[in-house]
Amino acid sequence: MSYAYEFLAVGIYFTLLLFIGLITYRKLNTATDFIIGNRSLNYWLTALAAHASDMSSWLFLAYPASIYMHGFIGSWTAIGLIAGMYLNWQFIAPKIRIATEQYNSMTFSSFFENRLADRTGLIRVFSALVLIFFYTIYISAGLKGMGELLELLFNIPYQVGITIGISIVVPYLFAGGYRTLAWIDLFQGLFLLGVIIVIPLFLVKFVGGWEVVTSSMQVQNLPLSIFPDTPQSWLYVLSTALGWGLGYFGLPHIVTKFMGIQNVSEIHKSKWVGMTWMVLSLGAATIAGAVGVAYFHGTLDNPEHVFIDSVKQTFHPFVVGFVLCAIVAATINAMSSQILVLCSSLTEDLYKRIFRSTASSRELLLVSRFSVIVAAFVALMIAMNKTSTIYGLVNYAWSGIGSSFGPLIILSLYSNRINRYGAWAGIISGALIAAIWPWDKVLLPMIPAFAGSWLAILIVSRLTRNKSSNQVQ
Repeated sequence: MSYAYEFLAVGIYFTLLLFIGLITYRKLNTATDFIIGNRSLNYWLTALAAHASDMSSWLFLAYPASIYMHGFIGSWTAIGLIAGMYLNWQFIAPKIRIATEQYNSMTFSSFFENRLADRTGLIRVFSALVLIFFYTIYISAGLKGMGELLELLFNIPYQVGITIGISIVVPYLFAGGYRTLAWIDLFQGLFLLGVIIVIPLFLVKFVGGWEVVTSSMQVQNLPLSIFPDTPQSWLYVLSTALGWGLGYFGLPHIVTKFMGIQNVSEIHKSKWVGMTWMVLSLGAATIAGAVGVAYFHGTLDNPEHVFIDSVKQTFHPFVVGFVLCAIVAATINAMSSQILVLCSSLTEDLYKRIFRSTASSRELLLVSRFSVIVAAFVALMIAMNKTSTIYGLVNYAWSGIGSSFGPLIILSLYSNRINRYGAWAGIISGALIAAIWPWDKVLLPMIPAFAGSWLAILIVSRLTRNKSSNQVQ
């Protein structure tokens, strides 16, 4: 009988999503609409699209698990993310919006190509290969979260659960593209914010108050302070903060949201709306992980289930169903944006650039939709392997994409001393270092990969400054 209540809540929720998808489908006419929403979004849509597409099931599963296992020292992940996203809004968002319109670019790679006058097409090829490799891993992390969630709540086999997950994402993305995602991000962002705030606050009271939470953490020898007490601990927290925060500068599924706002002058409004959402959601997720210590007293087998297990054991099945919807909302927000970026790259960077430069808008729209199916299928195959953790998969993909494109984005917007050769070197070096660096060491892969990419761009650009007649002026 409990399953009936949960399925009822899920049915109500996804009926609303279907309604949103059907409305926005009527407005979709060209590939430009599909990929970037024709640069027509208001500041509310832009803010929630950028932030809701960032927080996948990681917000409910992986991050609370970090607090549950490491105490409040684990919150340096959130500190790094908040600082990185603020700097992204402050220094990247306005410039990337203006620059991509100036160069008539809808994707990262087309912007780099036009900005650096690369007529060889190699920037597009390198960018597409990096995105294909790392984004399929990123998308598979979302599917893994979805599969584990359905298995935990409904005893649905994992492989069936991830198939259901991808079946939820593809139809409305296939129908509506960028604008549909923006409206769904707005709705789901507000919904999951309400859930992630209300549930932990209720659970604090349920376990006996904040003093019970802190005393339980002390019993488990978990630090209550965010400040380390040893040099090695300081290295850990700084590595964590930088290892996550730097990624925002190069994540296409986030940065491209800046490109869709209608009025550049309203970006500062989007910044404060988005940052408020982010601080509240990560703060509440931190509380959720801490409450789990008092709730389970170290007996939880899988720390990534701390939030959903506490909800499942506390609330009525109908409420559990809506909590499930919030986690699914976070997951499909991120997966959909990632798939959209990936299929945009396949369409613009490979198909149009290499195979069909004269393709019509209608043809490109069809290719974009077909690419959605291909990208989803590949990610599904990767997610069938259940061995890796969600935290590990996200960190690996986050580091690879962020370090490949972050330094190049910053230098493309702020430097006139880089060229296409430096761009090639930066993309390749960032991707390779992140791919081979062990993510479970103290120094997260983002840091050496980001630094390596930055240095490669500057050094190679300098060495080839006389060779390139197309150097940026």
